[in-house]
Amino acid sequence: MKKVSVIIPVYYNEKSLTILFTRFLKVENILNSMGVSLELIFVDDGSGDKSLEELLKIKFSHEQTKIVKLTRNFGAVHASKAGLRFVTGGCFTILAADLQDPPELIVDMVKKWLAGAKYVVCVRQSREDPFLSKLLSSIYYRLVRLCIIKDYPLGGFDITLVDKELFPFFENSGKNLYTPFLGYWLGYKPEVIYYHRPKRMHGRSGWSFSKKINASLDIFLGYSVFPIRFFSFIGMLVSILSFLYGFHIIINASLKGTDVPGFATIVVLISFLLGIVISTLSIIGEYLWRISEEINKRPEVVIEKVY
Repeated sequence: MKKVSVIIPVYYNEKSLTILFTRFLKVENILNSMGVSLELIFVDDGSGDKSLEELLKIKFSHEQTKIVKLTRNFGAVHASKAGLRFVTGGCFTILAADLQDPPELIVDMVKKWLAGAKYVVCVRQSREDPFLSKLLSSIYYRLVRLCIIKDYPLGGFDITLVDKELFPFFENSGKNLYTPFLGYWLGYKPEVIYYHRPKRMHGRSGWSFSKKINASLDIFLGYSVFPIRFFSFIGMLVSILSFLYGFHIIINASLKGTDVPGFATIVVLISFLLGIVISTLSIIGEYLWRISEEINKRPEVVIEKVY
């Protein structure tokens, strides 16, 4: 029997786990009728609530479930990659535990996988999120299309199903590479499923604004050279303009003599140029930090126990 593995990073999700598992059981029944078994891999990413207790209850009633407990919170991306170590299915997908992304999508993705698809993505056609969140997301996805992948879905996606042929790419990806994005970047033409993302019903999202910013930086700096080239272009442009302005000052001083009231202009130019320099150094520093993260020998996550 073919098998699909589902990795579920868990972080303060005690209220949604029971409901999530109930829906997984329904999905499992449908998959079994299709000749496919379901492997659940929960990764407790340092939850401080009763998430682990709820997971152990699930394990008790569903013995083949795997529970991976991390020593602390390493982040959803790293927790998901930790779950990859325990995948035994012919394909895998990563699903959030907050029920905003319907588990029933697994059935639709598996159907496409059984039909021969190696890479399936679920694109958000609509979403019940706050206006500001939707606005920022829209701007972000357009920037991704502009800077990295021209045909990246405007609705964005988090849910993907990946065939075992692609496993090596995901297992050996860098520490700061956003996993769902990787398959698209590799150049595989995905099969697309569109869905409506409902409003979150249980608890508050741990996917905070700062975490979204960090993930965005990881994507732009991990997959694109655009930021550094953009500032290189700005630096060249400013240098040319500064040279022309300096040439103008020299000619003007030669013909009309020096003019003392230029203090404001000098201050503005120095402030502007220093801002460009500092911004450029910051971008370079972000790249260097990621290089340092890749070459050091610290583990990406630390697994405390596997149930």
